[in-house]
Amino acid sequence: QVQLVESGGGLVQAGGSLRLSCVVSGSFFSINTMSWYRQAPGKQRELVADITNSGRENYADSVKGRFTISRDNAKNTVYLQMNSLKPEDTAVYYCNVQGLRFGIQLTYWGQGTQVTVSS
Repeated sequence: QVQLVESGGGLVQAGGSLRLSCVVSGSFFSINTMSWYRQAPGKQRELVADITNSGRENYADSVKGRFTISRDNAKNTVYLQMNSLKPEDTAVYYCNVQGLRFGIQLTYWGQGTQVTVSS
């Protein structure tokens, strides 16, 4: 089994910062892309940022210059540093990983962590 455990969410004032972490555990799983998604109430889940195993980063336009994604391959962990937070960043943030397990391309999701930004 592959499990993702997220942490770091919470309540913060506008302009503040939070750092999300997602630890991936499980055997026989070769991780490729690690991503963060978010879903606000009444809206579709959207990609926030992703990072490949070679370190290539990709960001949604709405978070460019404010958020930074990084990963520690030795710890199977992906981070999302969120600075200059805005009320519109309020959402449940989900970790997502894609990789190979027994030769099959698979995708796994975390349980989500709430981020609330007050104005």
